[in-house]
Amino acid sequence: MLCPLLFLSAFILLAGAQKQTITESSVLDISSCPITYYGQKYEQLYVNFTGQKIVFCFDHFYNPENKGDCIVGSSPNTRTADFDIIQADSFLDQWIRKKIQTIQNSLRCSVQITTQVRRSMITLALFNFGTEAALTLEAYTIGPVIYTGQVSKVVIDKVQVNNILESYQTDDILDISGCRHSGTVYKPGTVVNSNPQICSSVTCSETATLQTSGCGPLEHCQGNDICMLDTTCTVTGPIIDVHGQINSIRDRCAYSLFSTPSLPDFQVQGHFDDRRRKDVSFLDSVTLRVDRHDIHLEQGGRVQLNDSTLTLNSSSQLVHGVQLSKDQTGVTAKLSLSNLNISVFFDGDTAQIRLEGPAGSSVEGLCGNSSRSLSDLRLSKYSSTSCEMQYSEPADSTINCTSVTERCNLLKKAPFSSCNSDIDPEPYITACTDTLCKYPAVDGLNCQFLKAYARACSLHNHTLDGWTSKTGCSSEAFCQDRTCSDHEFCGEKTVGGDTRCFCRAIFASKYQANNSLGDPTVCKQNSASLTLVGCLLEDKGIDYSTLHLKDPTCRGQVDELTHMVTFSFNSSNRCGTVVTANNSYIIYQNTIRSQNYSSDVIIRNDQVQINFSCVHSQPNINTATFRIRDWSVAQHITSGAWNYTLTIKAYTDARRTKLVKWNTELQLNQKIWMELKTDGLDGNMVALVSNSCWATNKASPTSTPRHDLMLNGCANRADRTVQVQENGQGTSTYFSFNMFRFTVGSADIFLHCQLHLCPKQGNNCIPTCSKAARRYRSASFTYEPEAPAFISVSWTY
Repeated sequence: MLCPLLFLSAFILLAGAQKQTITESSVLDISSCPITYYGQKYEQLYVNFTGQKIVFCFDHFYNPENKGDCIVGSSPNTRTADFDIIQADSFLDQWIRKKIQTIQNSLRCSVQITTQVRRSMITLALFNFGTEAALTLEAYTIGPVIYTGQVSKVVIDKVQVNNILESYQTDDILDISGCRHSGTVYKPGTVVNSNPQICSSVTCSETATLQTSGCGPLEHCQGNDICMLDTTCTVTGPIIDVHGQINSIRDRCAYSLFSTPSLPDFQVQGHFDDRRRKDVSFLDSVTLRVDRHDIHLEQGGRVQLNDSTLTLNSSSQLVHGVQLSKDQTGVTAKLSLSNLNISVFFDGDTAQIRLEGPAGSSVEGLCGNSSRSLSDLRLSKYSSTSCEMQYSEPADSTINCTSVTERCNLLKKAPFSSCNSDIDPEPYITACTDTLCKYPAVDGLNCQFLKAYARACSLHNHTLDGWTSKTGCSSEAFCQDRTCSDHEFCGEKTVGGDTRCFCRAIFASKYQANNSLGDPTVCKQNSASLTLVGCLLEDKGIDYSTLHLKDPTCRGQVDELTHMVTFSFNSSNRCGTVVTANNSYIIYQNTIRSQNYSSDVIIRNDQVQINFSCVHSQPNINTATFRIRDWSVAQHITSGAWNYTLTIKAYTDARRTKLVKWNTELQLNQKIWMELKTDGLDGNMVALVSNSCWATNKASPTSTPRHDLMLNGCANRADRTVQVQENGQGTSTYFSFNMFRFTVGSADIFLHCQLHLCPKQGNNCIPTCSKAARRYRSASFTYEPEAPAFISVSWTY
């Protein structure tokens, strides 16, 4: 507090003012002539009339118990005063600067207040010299008696006055210039080097301009005037960067959290994803990229190096220069690169990145440069193609935002308040309220922001005793050692209860829209499968282990990585599959059911019955040409879901061991055995049936002359040489006939066969043939020496 006495000597009348009369306590607007009072610039002046004093304050009305920046004088005769703002006057400028030679700037304007004290007119003048200022008190008497007035006090509140009084007062004028810094007022022309242990110095220039040097906002003093970078970034869903600014991610992409130009081969990445709501994203995993190696910190405390899972404990394990450890609170990764110490902690929900190193180190990414756009920091290479899509959902009417705000504001109360001076709680409170006012306080989220603040405090040596008991929180990681798949997250079954893996909202929505529990049936030629989503089954209270196909021994197989449950059948295990057919389709049908299912139930509580089927179109007609002496002909056939190979061969023996080759001599009336064999069809499910086979001497199946060898799946009774060895029993047809030639036209013989697939279940696929007597061959062909023959085979199913 500064209390000089000023004695009046003379009065200088200053002209050009427009007076304003004050009759009561008033707030005067001096913004057109602001006064810098000991380093603090003011644009208002508060005038108080008290019982014994008139007081002029700059920051509020005078109150002895609530001091401020004030000038206190004797009480006037009446509660009146005149207020003027006067423009600069060169004579006055010279007069003041002659009186106070420390003032360097030129006079700009002045504020004057005149009042009567006894028989003297007193004028208080405040002079604006830019960053500098001066004060005068002038008086002249009314009548023959001379009165000497005085200013009781010049008060500077809440600051320590440093070297202000010495040579600072000149008779009737006072230099009120100065600089303020950290609760101290400094005289112009002062240079103060503080203790090197706090790395700071203060300079108040000759024109009262403050200059400070010291550690930056992200740094701390190590001692000996050495500043070191020491800062923390906290990432949950919102990001509290090293500057205390908040950023939010609303999509599900990968972003750069931290990088620095001095470490081109190092980066910390954050991967965000949704949970219970589609419109709120949270940090899902953290990746450290070190010299082209990826170390993934994932949910449940799982750590992967490239594609291998690491086994960690509280003892540090060195992996590519990174010290990895794990305890009940989460996973910690530490490394030192180019004098920069980096610590990354992740508990499955929150990541905290602490950086320590030389002053001036640059921090980039979401934790650093807040001026860069999110699109600049998004890592498309590590993100899914649809990750940028944003969703909206109706507000959750069950959330009480007032209660949430009270919960988040605990960070300003004990024991958290002991850390508030070092770690600003406001960003954490804002992140907490912004999240919990739109997302339910479940899955540990009610404690997540309190826990993050407590840990940030611990990094700066603040121990918050008893914070867990006072908040009902635990310092242990939520869902530790529970691993969920990519489309799942770990959450509570009930608030504060057991945990399990839940489906993410966006993933589940595509199934919920169709009221389904899994993907469409996957149909193949000889098999079918249906995959159900494990987390959707749990949502319905269904235990997958109780489900089976029609054959109770056929149960679902769980993928340990995705938690998807797959039910399937194939040719080697039909699992009770029913196969039916009509003219155009073959249908495979089965059912997933629970052990206590009821035939009229689809899904009700723990009773389940899910029907699924595969419908295959009958393959189209195809044609192949076969020359007996070419050994064999094979054709690959794809028709709808059917994918198989048909092979046609001719043999000269019944056991089909002597294949007809190019140099085999065939005689008229010599018996030939034909084999039509498929590869790729399920012989347990379907049979190949040859409906008819006939011969022509042209490639066209409709040409004439024509001779039938098989009719309606049986040997033509008109040709007693035809014998059908196998037809409709499996996936091959075998029959024989004696060689012949047509009596007219070409000597070539083309064989055509029409075939179809017959579902074995519920059908007798073997043709029923009559034993009636057979007739001789018609006169349109005869037995003659055989020329090289061509056989054309066409088939239908």
